[in-house]
Amino acid sequence: MATFISVPLKKSTEVDLVKPLSKFITATYPVGEEQAEYIRAVEELNKLRKSALGRPLDKHESSLDILLRYYDQLCVVEPKFPFPELCLTFTWKDAFDKGSLFGGSVKLALASMGYEKTCVLFNIGALASQIASEQNLDSDEGLKAAAKNYQLASGAFAHIKDTVLSMLSREPTMDISPETASTLSQIMLAQAQEVFCIKATSDKMKDAIIAKLANQAADFYGDAFKQCQYKENLPKEVLPVLAAKHCMMQATAELHQAALADQKKRFGEEIARLQHAAELVKTVASRYDEYVNVKDLSERVNRALTAAKKDNDFIYHDRVPELKDVEHIGKATLVKATAIQNPLSQKFSDLFEKMVPMAVQQSVSVSNQRKADTVNRLVGGLREATNLCNGVLASLNLPAALEDLSGDSVPQSILEKSRAVMSQGGLQSVEMLIKELPELLTRNREILDESLKMLVDEEATDNELRAKFNQRWNRTPSGDLYKPLKTEGANFSSVLDKAVSADQVVRERFNTHCEMIALLCRSEAELSAAIPSANPTKTLQGSEVVSVLRSQLAQLDEVKQEREVLEGEIKSVTFDLTASFLTALAQDGAINEEALSGGALHTHYGNHTERVQNSLRSQEDLLAKIQTSHQEFSALKQSTNEADARDDVLKKLAAAHDSYTEISSNLKEGTKFYNDLTEMLLKFQNKCSDIVFARKTERDELLKELQQSIAREPSAPSFNVPAYQSAPSSTNPAPGSGPTPAPRTVFVPPPTQAKGTPPARPPPPSITPQAAGSAPPGAPPPGSNPPPVAPAASQAQGPPYPTYQGYPGYYQMPMNYNPYMYGGQYGVGVPYMPYQTPPAQGGYPAPPPNQQQQPYPYPQQAGQQQPYYPQQ
Repeated sequence: MATFISVPLKKSTEVDLVKPLSKFITATYPVGEEQAEYIRAVEELNKLRKSALGRPLDKHESSLDILLRYYDQLCVVEPKFPFPELCLTFTWKDAFDKGSLFGGSVKLALASMGYEKTCVLFNIGALASQIASEQNLDSDEGLKAAAKNYQLASGAFAHIKDTVLSMLSREPTMDISPETASTLSQIMLAQAQEVFCIKATSDKMKDAIIAKLANQAADFYGDAFKQCQYKENLPKEVLPVLAAKHCMMQATAELHQAALADQKKRFGEEIARLQHAAELVKTVASRYDEYVNVKDLSERVNRALTAAKKDNDFIYHDRVPELKDVEHIGKATLVKATAIQNPLSQKFSDLFEKMVPMAVQQSVSVSNQRKADTVNRLVGGLREATNLCNGVLASLNLPAALEDLSGDSVPQSILEKSRAVMSQGGLQSVEMLIKELPELLTRNREILDESLKMLVDEEATDNELRAKFNQRWNRTPSGDLYKPLKTEGANFSSVLDKAVSADQVVRERFNTHCEMIALLCRSEAELSAAIPSANPTKTLQGSEVVSVLRSQLAQLDEVKQEREVLEGEIKSVTFDLTASFLTALAQDGAINEEALSGGALHTHYGNHTERVQNSLRSQEDLLAKIQTSHQEFSALKQSTNEADARDDVLKKLAAAHDSYTEISSNLKEGTKFYNDLTEMLLKFQNKCSDIVFARKTERDELLKELQQSIAREPSAPSFNVPAYQSAPSSTNPAPGSGPTPAPRTVFVPPPTQAKGTPPARPPPPSITPQAAGSAPPGAPPPGSNPPPVAPAASQAQGPPYPTYQGYPGYYQMPMNYNPYMYGGQYGVGVPYMPYQTPPAQGGYPAPPPNQQQQPYPYPQQAGQQQPYYPQQ
């Protein structure tokens, strides 16, 4: 007979953790020892799950420790991987659902690590209850182990009650619902209290203590009984066991409180309590003897009651009070649910100890972006100032105007600019880079468009099935699940749009200076011939204003050189805030990334920011002085049409050199940007492909469950056969008229009908002329259709259920452009096949009126089968 209640384990399907977790690791961490160590840890985690869930577990502490270690590992690994993006689907069966002939047990599949943790914790509580129920309660070690495991089980179920709804995105199965978990927690707590009561009895503690312990256990069992009254999913023996235990613990409390009354010479109270205890054990024996053994307790109570009555009748003659008038028994609680705090296992060691949590990874990523923005702002300010300086000097034709005092030779600065342009590849290199940009842009557009198309197609399929099955399609909508990915895709699209605009600006600038850049690529003689000559101005060579201008230009060159050094220093600054973020997460439970990053940026870039500002102010002062000196220089210089034309060409050549340098830099950065973006988009495409594949797997599983649930439903309501039809004659079933009934109708089987599947069309019964002629008056002629005889209970009614092949709308991954094999494993899906609606099936027609047909005991089977699913 069952004395203690234990909980069955939940069962899970196999899940491959290695592939998605390893894929994330290889995409996130560089190749090396660290990456290899993490991949080995993933393999160990997968082995640990198989040990904990992939085989039957013995009712032993070692098996429980495996579950505890796996749960601890899940708790520490959850914040280190982006499980919502990996879309790992975990499938678990309801622990209390025994299933049915057609559909099996109820199960739920969710892409949630919280769901996995909840189910593993349920198994911890279940296995702990089984281990406690197996203990030998005659030994002190067995009592301690039972009490410990019952309290652990109570804590596990209580933790599920408090956290399950926040961890899941939908309604859980009944076994892990808050109501069921609360009931199981209370049952385990009551059993732990009972164990302490048994230990107090075996240790021969005072009757007052035992009475209080037993009374508290009775209260716990009573609370559990109240919670369990409306739980139809729990096993049927739980409720009577709880009721019996409540009575037995109350009887035990009364027994020991009666002994205490005897010690205090309250003999009437002793008899009243023993009478109440006797009534309680009698109730248990009469109602719940099938579930618990109350014989020993009953004998003890009856023996004590007989002795007490005898002594009181012959010696004490004490009045026996009403039970309501006696003092209430006190209560003493020695148990409480074990708090679920990690780690639960003493043997636990973190397989991913060196891997930082996702919160830290995200904070580091945002911090790196802030650092990049700071560097870009400082370096961009320096480059913008340099471009402004070059533009001003080009507009003033400096320093070429100071070198061109002869008026007929090519200035030295122009020759240096020409050599610089040709050393960088000249016009041809820029044209080649400009030609490559559209190809790089097209490649990135295709990857992004195909990635988003995967999401759109799968979402459309999900919406179509949701509209078809309505509330039965109870998984998370794809539109909600894909919001982060769609936002990320929109950001990529915005970046590409900005890149297109930047490409257009570079192309227009190149077209503006293309002619002069081509001129700089020619020889010195061709360059000299292309520059107009002017009258010599040798008289200005010894002028003071020329010396001042040359000095100011030299100072400006020094500012530019210092700026290049400063730019290199800014780019070379490195710092890592991972340790700071980990410390903040450990101390506060959250990371104030903005404050920590802001302080670090000020520390490392504060001095550089000040130097950048000083450089900009120095340039501004020098340019103002140069413009003033150039005005004096222009006033002394002879102005002629030839001189103006020469100055104009020299200015354009200087501007063409500056534009060439900037365009080349922009094009190289653009090429690198597109190549880097390609890698990012390939990772994005892999994420989309993985989640779509996981959703397809989940969709197929849900379709299978829907098919099974529909198969379990009755095809038509049952009805009672009228009395005049249900009493056939001994020789022949009562004939009747009308069409043969449609299949899939449920009939009540006759008691004499043997079970088993009958043949599709059995031979008709032999009817003698005498029997045929003995039909009652008014009965239909023998040739008409008789009413059907009920088939055996196991006979399949109507056409068998069709095998549903799954929704055939899975997308096919386009493979128009695949430079880096970005299609991956899931690059090619199942091509779309339109759903073919099967032909409709009509009812079963009656035979022609003139056709004579022998009656038969089974409904006719139709030639075609009508699928159960409604057609749209």
